[in-house]
Amino acid sequence: MYSTLKEVTSRAEELNYTVGAFNAHNLEMLPDMIRAAKEQGSPIIIQTSIDTAKYIGHENFVAVCKSMASKEMVDVVLHLDHARNFDDIKEAIDKGYTSVMFDGSHLPLKENIMKTRAVVEYAHKHGVSVEGELGTIGGTEEGIHVGEDDKVYTDPKNAVEFVKATKVDALAVAIGTNHGQYKSKTNVNLPLLKEINAAVDVPLVIHGGTGVNEHDIPELINNGIRKFNVGTELLVAWTRKAKETFGETKETKSLRHNVIPCNQAVKEIVKHKISIFMNVEDRTLVLK
Repeated sequence: MYSTLKEVTSRAEELNYTVGAFNAHNLEMLPDMIRAAKEQGSPIIIQTSIDTAKYIGHENFVAVCKSMASKEMVDVVLHLDHARNFDDIKEAIDKGYTSVMFDGSHLPLKENIMKTRAVVEYAHKHGVSVEGELGTIGGTEEGIHVGEDDKVYTDPKNAVEFVKATKVDALAVAIGTNHGQYKSKTNVNLPLLKEINAAVDVPLVIHGGTGVNEHDIPELINNGIRKFNVGTELLVAWTRKAKETFGETKETKSLRHNVIPCNQAVKEIVKHKISIFMNVEDRTLVLK
């Protein structure tokens, strides 16, 4: 089923797991990402940046996600990541995305609330979910760099006000993760996450998931993380394999023979991450 963020995170809350949100950096890797979710029996969130959506075409992403969700019998959400411009968000919604993120993390709290609320009002009228962000996540995302000195952790009291005022469907929290981190692992602030989770009643989101130690993931899930973003790890794997296959191939060999191994590398990562995200070692069901 072609689903919304709210639908898949609601089920994740009931069964205490998190839904993998994987960045599609090109159209070629998309089918194998969705097949990976099907093989693991899990929903999947396909994320695109604004630039990638415009490069490939919003309608093309929508068409592939819709058709494969139906054909493969897997829940697929198509999500626009880190959008700051209302026109970009409106375009994604109007062309068929089922989820959008308004990133107002760089704004003063009141302005972030007001602009996020405007996005929520438009999106909800069209049956689309909205993710907001409070606090700033380090690293670089689509050319925007946030250094260590500029990072701001999510304040639980502000989170309560933000969620109540905006009515977002999910909240991205800043607890020490970094965009683009893959050569090292970060120390997430678990006590802060616990405090935020106790204060608000919406699904929480981790950005910069590649840099999170996999041993920490179950604890994050048990404390409210219902959407877990992974992007850099897929990009690095695809690019490394592409360097290998394209470097060895003959010029006249069909391109698919070079690209298929790259897609397979991405598929294996998605399957591995989902196996952790499903939190199968947890035996506690919070059925509502």
